[in-house]
Amino acid sequence: MKIKFLILAFCFVSAPLFAQKTYESTWESIDSRPVPTWFEDAKFGIFIHWGLYSVPAYSPTARDKVGVYERYAEWYWKRWQDPSKTQHFFTDFHNKAFGPNVKYQDFTQHFKAELFQPDEWARLFENAGAKYVVLTSKHHEGFTLWPSKQSWNWNAVDVGPHRDLLGDLTKAVKNKNIKMGYYYSLLEWYNPLYKKETLNEYIDQHMFPQMKDLVNTYHPDLVWTDGEWDYTSDKLRSTEFLSWLYNQSPVRESVVVNDRWGKETRSKHGGFYTTEYDLVHNGDANGLDFARPWEECRGIAGSFGYNRNENLEDYSSSEQLVHMLINKVARGGNLLLNIGPTADGRIPVIMQQRLTDIGSWLKVNGEAIYSTRKWAKAPKVTPTTKQYFTQKGNDLYLITTEFPKIPLQISGLKKPVSVSLLGSDVAVRSTFKNGVLTISPPAITPGNNPSQYAWAFKLAGASL
Repeated sequence: MKIKFLILAFCFVSAPLFAQKTYESTWESIDSRPVPTWFEDAKFGIFIHWGLYSVPAYSPTARDKVGVYERYAEWYWKRWQDPSKTQHFFTDFHNKAFGPNVKYQDFTQHFKAELFQPDEWARLFENAGAKYVVLTSKHHEGFTLWPSKQSWNWNAVDVGPHRDLLGDLTKAVKNKNIKMGYYYSLLEWYNPLYKKETLNEYIDQHMFPQMKDLVNTYHPDLVWTDGEWDYTSDKLRSTEFLSWLYNQSPVRESVVVNDRWGKETRSKHGGFYTTEYDLVHNGDANGLDFARPWEECRGIAGSFGYNRNENLEDYSSSEQLVHMLINKVARGGNLLLNIGPTADGRIPVIMQQRLTDIGSWLKVNGEAIYSTRKWAKAPKVTPTTKQYFTQKGNDLYLITTEFPKIPLQISGLKKPVSVSLLGSDVAVRSTFKNGVLTISPPAITPGNNPSQYAWAFKLAGASL
């Protein structure tokens, strides 16, 4: 009896030690939560910008000599309404395409998503090799893709498609065992409560209830906030929401968040850090050297929302996108590559083609990408780098974006157990002398070439 009592007493005393940590509403506490490892393992995700801006689907492009942020078609309403150096592009286009009497709200009758097939989208994402998806639940326009009570008559169920677009896609994506996340804009351009004097009312009556509804109803794997630049995180009460998310929400143990929670928080607070078209806030733009897991987000062309004004020359090639993925992963990051569906629910064919090509490459070389980490001894990546390294356990991977014509030499590792070319049975000759591994280019021909765009050599057991 005495032994049983001691065992029970130990269990009661020990239980709190193994309970989940409670996160306080401070950045010190919030930042102490590790980013769940699934995010670093995933490496490649699909971003989706879809909303009323998909109806006009217009923005100037690089051909118009405008900056990166000014090429975003999802900013149509703001650029058209507010004075700026690019306003004339939008005014001229709108008057020509729709007429001066058409309001932005009128686009709801043209946003019907009648060709939207969520299972087909999910199949495309699976074939692309994507491990997570981030959908715009609500952009800065305030229009939601789910039946939000806080956006009455300004959501995809009350008007437009009359369909829970977010819910339908979530089900299809999760059925493919792909993680599902939601972009959420903290700001709303023309919400009457979104101003300094009534910001707390906006948060209490609109933002917090809406975000909690999104989490409680759909159980996201990732919450990707944006539109944080007008106020500091204390004004937006971001740690208050995050402490709820980490302590009480149904996804408290697995959810991942980014760093966009106030105008001072990028590359400083939150979960993983974010870059956008390689633009960095508070980080090392050249080395992308961050203390946390990080992610680059960008479109296949210059816009996130679908832009009918973009031509082939505006789109990155499949080769460029594969090289981009390799570049980010070798530097310890993820790539969140955006697609912009049309108002009727189609993914433009050029975007499908690019994703399919990435997937074909990953089917052969994914071992060198998924669940890897940055190799601490890798040479610094520069704009001219052609050889990249990743590490998984004791194995190293050398990924070269040009097939070698002369022997490759690598130092800073131990003699590998074996050297092989992923996707190929062709023998790879190598020597190891004085701490330097020399790899002779294998006899690859068009007939036995395992992949396009880049080639990955596995150096088994080579990590020191």
